[in-house]
Amino acid sequence: MLEAVLWILNTGAQWHLLPQSYPNYKTVHRRFQQWCRDEVIRAALTDLANSLREAGAIDESECFIDASFASAKGGGGEVAPTKRGKGVKIMAIVDRHGLPLAVTTHAANHHEVTLVQLTFDFYMIEAQPENLIGDKAYDSDPLDEQLRQKGIEMIAPHKSNRVRARTQDGRRLRRYQRRWIVERIFAWMQWQRRLLVRWEFHSINFLGFVHLAALCILLRQF
Repeated sequence: MLEAVLWILNTGAQWHLLPQSYPNYKTVHRRFQQWCRDEVIRAALTDLANSLREAGAIDESECFIDASFASAKGGGGEVAPTKRGKGVKIMAIVDRHGLPLAVTTHAANHHEVTLVQLTFDFYMIEAQPENLIGDKAYDSDPLDEQLRQKGIEMIAPHKSNRVRARTQDGRRLRRYQRRWIVERIFAWMQWQRRLLVRWEFHSINFLGFVHLAALCILLRQF
């Protein structure tokens, strides 16, 4: 069953095109939906991330956050129109090595600042990051204060139209030069063709594919 779902994830093919060497596609689809409803993949992802942290493979002292757009041509729940068309945002937090610590999906019309806390709701390890690095979209004094209360320092370049006084330390902003690390994970995930376009009508099924792709990335560390 798992190999069949991975085949769909890798190829992006429709369910009925599943090769005959696998179980019937309707059976596989039902089992995958059950995994998504019961959060089986998310639980496996959490256990794996904590095992890697105990082994010293994850370093959460410096984390990066960003979002990627995926069009949703089939419509469905949690899909919203944008200038790029209907779609969803895939949010990710990665450690300093580029390993996913949180991945989630939301309607594309939400501003990324409002999705930070929702992304932390999917955070997979107990230890919070000391520094969280993002692009200009995360330049927000309320967000800085909200994270600071949790012991997290937000590092993001100021927007050009910023009205209030600058708050970022130029020396700490040097960490921003490593933001390509979080962009790389989206490149890795987009090798899974099922994530390029959201065809799942139910958002929970698309999130299941996103979690499965993150699980594959973590498994490479063993």
